[in-house]
Amino acid sequence: MSNTPKGLPLTSSRIEKIFPKLTPAQIRRVAAQGRTRSVRPGQVLIEQGDRAVPFFVVITGEVEIVRPFGASETLITVHGPGEFTGEVNMLSGRRSLVRARATKPGKVIELDHEQMLNLVQTDAELGDILMRAFILRRVELIAAGVGDIVLIGSTHSASTLRIKEFLMRNGHPYSYIDLERDLDVQSLLDNFQISTSEIPVLICRGQVVLRNPSNHQIADCLGFNESVDQTKVRDLVVIGGGPSGLAAAVYGASEGLDVLVLETSSPGGQAGSSSRIENYLGFPTGISGQDLAGRAYVQAQKFGAHMLIAKATQLVCDRKPYVIEVESGAQISAHTVLIATGVQYRKPPLENLSRFEGAGVYYGATFVEAQLFGREEEVIVVGGGNSAGQAAVFLAQTTKRVYMLVRSSGLAASMSRYLIRRIEESPNILLRTHTEIVALEGGDHLELVRWRNSQTGQIEEHKIRHIFIMTGADPNTSWLDGCIALDDKGFIKTGPDLSAENLTASRWPLARQPHLLETSFPGVFAVGDVRGGSIKRVASAVGEGSIAISFVHQVLQE
Repeated sequence: MSNTPKGLPLTSSRIEKIFPKLTPAQIRRVAAQGRTRSVRPGQVLIEQGDRAVPFFVVITGEVEIVRPFGASETLITVHGPGEFTGEVNMLSGRRSLVRARATKPGKVIELDHEQMLNLVQTDAELGDILMRAFILRRVELIAAGVGDIVLIGSTHSASTLRIKEFLMRNGHPYSYIDLERDLDVQSLLDNFQISTSEIPVLICRGQVVLRNPSNHQIADCLGFNESVDQTKVRDLVVIGGGPSGLAAAVYGASEGLDVLVLETSSPGGQAGSSSRIENYLGFPTGISGQDLAGRAYVQAQKFGAHMLIAKATQLVCDRKPYVIEVESGAQISAHTVLIATGVQYRKPPLENLSRFEGAGVYYGATFVEAQLFGREEEVIVVGGGNSAGQAAVFLAQTTKRVYMLVRSSGLAASMSRYLIRRIEESPNILLRTHTEIVALEGGDHLELVRWRNSQTGQIEEHKIRHIFIMTGADPNTSWLDGCIALDDKGFIKTGPDLSAENLTASRWPLARQPHLLETSFPGVFAVGDVRGGSIKRVASAVGEGSIAISFVHQVLQE
């Protein structure tokens, strides 16, 4: 990536920010952190898939950035004197997406990952320049579909949608080839000995072929977890990468704590599936849940927090340090734990529901789902909360009609007024109160929906292929298996909500009472939607995550 005419087409208004040229004074400050070395033409400085990726500033000569795939290469950019390599993976320590190669004799300054991270954290001016460039470069790679993986899939495949969502919400660029639409797909299938029955297929770095892989297989292939030391005892382990968990990671890491975040699949939580959040402080034009989560994710990494894609299966709370067991069998140790596992939408009791999940039934409305249907189609949104309202407004922009089904008499009790007004003023959003779906029908994909009005008993039948369900919420606490005190709905009890019986049952060992966000075990906190009595708003979740860190410091000093 560079401001030369070579390489990928880029957003012209951002060229100077994507490829800034460092001043001599700035270059001297970089040189003080690393070492200067000579390079020769053809010398590969970074190979695609490298785990330990250095950071380079070009003093003289040129360094080209290419994306290799098989025997071919795609030129991304050429860095000249004063320019530097790298994108978001420089912060996370994950594998390189590209190959960097010198094209002329010259000199470069080289910093390893820790030196580069130290530079970002301690030099405010250079930190701003590098962070902005890294983030914008990743945005351009995603927009251009240039990464280290190729996904071959189908718009009719639920697994294809799942993989797309996983990659998108992890901010990982990829190339997509559609089985039904791309004419040259057969040659690629033949080259890698793939049959159409094995779709979706992920080709990783042009070498590894994954047939209908799970999210964890994708994470392993891309090396998401390789840079994380899972044997280390952490100051704080955050379980859940939604707004509250990411806020805790940002504040904890920025205040010097050794923080590890465990996330089952991708950052953002339920908020990450919101197409636009318009009432979050500081974003007057709104921000998507994915963008908000992505920024927080990068921010946490900037301060040194580590991220592990892993599902927590048990909290061992009868010993210190605490131990979190994950699905792979690994055991993560921590002096303090923050539970931010959030909630999941409640699924209606419909006979064919699981059959159509990902093939007509969805639990989030993002740009990935919006690509599945055309402007002449009708869709259904089920639910009366803010998430459902945001989805209806978003989908109304790209569809013929949105039916909004709620079981109650209206939206006022559960939705923000600005969203209600948007819905009322949208001619293609039709609100159906006292209404719920009673049947789903179709073959490999949803084809027909029946709903019933509970007051009149009238049943309507519609040929609709896409439903977005956002009804109610159940806390993700089943994995705790009785270790932590819960309320009668399964939410975690904290602080003053804990009864004397709760503390006696957990053998509370301290003379003090639990802190505001502390659970029935000292040093184990709960924040966000999973906590009993929490306010179900993104801003509230972020506030709880940040507040909890002050209590973490107090516990660590006990």
